[in-house]
Amino acid sequence: MVGSAVQRDAVAHLQAVMGLSERRACSIVGADRKMIRYRSRRPPDTELRARLRDLANERRRFGYRRLFILLRREGEPSGVNRIHREEGLSVRKRRARRKAVGARAPILVEAKPNARWSTDFVHDQFANGRHFRILNIVDDVTKQCLGAIPDTSISGRRVARELTALIERHGKPGMIVSDHCTEYTCNAMLAWCRDNDVDWHFIAPGKPMQNGFVESFNGRMRDELLNETLFFDLDDTRTKIAAWIADFNTARPHSALGYLTPAAYAANFTATDDRLRNPDQLRRSHVAPAAPQGVKPADALIAAG
Repeated sequence: MVGSAVQRDAVAHLQAVMGLSERRACSIVGADRKMIRYRSRRPPDTELRARLRDLANERRRFGYRRLFILLRREGEPSGVNRIHREEGLSVRKRRARRKAVGARAPILVEAKPNARWSTDFVHDQFANGRHFRILNIVDDVTKQCLGAIPDTSISGRRVARELTALIERHGKPGMIVSDHCTEYTCNAMLAWCRDNDVDWHFIAPGKPMQNGFVESFNGRMRDELLNETLFFDLDDTRTKIAAWIADFNTARPHSALGYLTPAAYAANFTATDDRLRNPDQLRRSHVAPAAPQGVKPADALIAAG
């Protein structure tokens, strides 16, 4: 089964090369003559196509949904799925990792900013081959990236200093979630948790899906920034990461937030004191142990999936 465009090309070929009539060529191809004669009256959408190509070149890992959100902000009401496909802008999917198998339980988080933060490290390298690390801290409810600190070496004491600075700017979190990395389990961090009265939760060994919020953020950073950018030195890295984080928080549509930006969702959340999120996301939550002690009853909880 072939499309109408292919059938038109086949009929035109038979007419030009073999000298057949339109009726005979359509009979051989099995095409309707009305379809062969049809000419689309759809407008060319030249400006929309040009703008879509510009956005796709600027954000090469964005699919048509996020590109449509950006165009809609500019006042474009029509969809772009067809044009996106015709322009050949489809994003090639990277090979997916193996997914967890088994029962999944929702992670219950109090519906407010700073209810829980997640933190993890991401590794990459400069153009000269030297490696560096990025300390990422994410708010699990608003999805905002609170900090992305790149350096060639980040110790437990450095982590404690960065967290102290974040608390001064954003307030103290109810809980922080991480893996068992030595930077989080060292004496400096244990002392910091005790002195600042912060509840630190370590996920089960070998279960990164229990820290799924920051792992998802790490995947977006890897896909949209690290794999697409060349870093020359530490200053260059800090500048590019800071620019991407600002764009992530204030411009990039987030699918888990109804395609709002994290900053817009946080501002709306703070203004309305809303305590309800999409309950369907309970079925898509990451694997995790039961709700931590001290969490309020279910009517004041959300599944920050």
